[in-house]
Order: sequence, then structure tokens, then C-alpha cells
Amino acid sequence: MPEKESAAQQAIGDIAPKLADLTDQVLFGDVWEREGLSPRDRSLVTVTVLIALYRSEQLGFHLKLALENGLSEAELSEAITHLAFYAGWPNAMGAAGQLKAVLASADAGSGSGSGSDADQD
Repeated sequence: MPEKESAAQQAIGDIAPKLADLTDQVLFGDVWEREGLSPRDRSLVTVTVLIALYRSEQLGFHLKLALENGLSEAELSEAITHLAFYAGWPNAMGAAGQLKAVLASADAGSGSGSGSDADQD
């Protein structure tokens, strides 16, 4: 059975195969695996930077990953609220909407309706 394509391969593998490979091998295969920070902490840092810089295109993916890496809905919501005062209200409002969509998608996938757990792939 063929190996499942990564998110990077699915998104850009056909147009920028080297970038997809670097994303898989260097970013997620090396940087995200370093011992200096836990995956949970790396997710919090990444989500925070994406919100602060209004890099919303990848925010949904990283919010889902943050939930999978152990951050709770309440922690992400608190981080977004905190960032409103440092990164701007529009950035926080956009991030809150994306978190809501990620949670709704996770609920639809799990059938739980609670919004408290991330959907595990």
C-alpha cells in the first residue's frame, strides 16, 4: 500500500516538490523533533507567531496540530485573547474564528460535539 502523502506534499508537492521535501524532512523531520522544546511548546510558539504576523493561511493546520500536541481549547483561546493586546485585535479575531472552525471540524469528525478534544488522524 502506498504511503500517505504529507500535508506539504498534498498542498504543494506538484508545484514545488523541493519545498515540500524540505518541509517534511527539515522542518518537521528535524526542527520539530529537536529536544529543546516539547511538541506542545513548539505548537504554542508557532501558533503565536502565525497570529502575530497575521499568517492565517497556515494557522488552521497549526491550531489542529497544537490540539494534537496537547494544548487545550482553553489554552489556545487564552493565548489568542492575550495576543489581541500585543498583535492586534483583527489578528486575534481572525485566529478565534479559525480556532472555532478547527474545533467544529474536529467535533464533526469525532461525533462528540463537545469541542474539547482534537480529532486524531
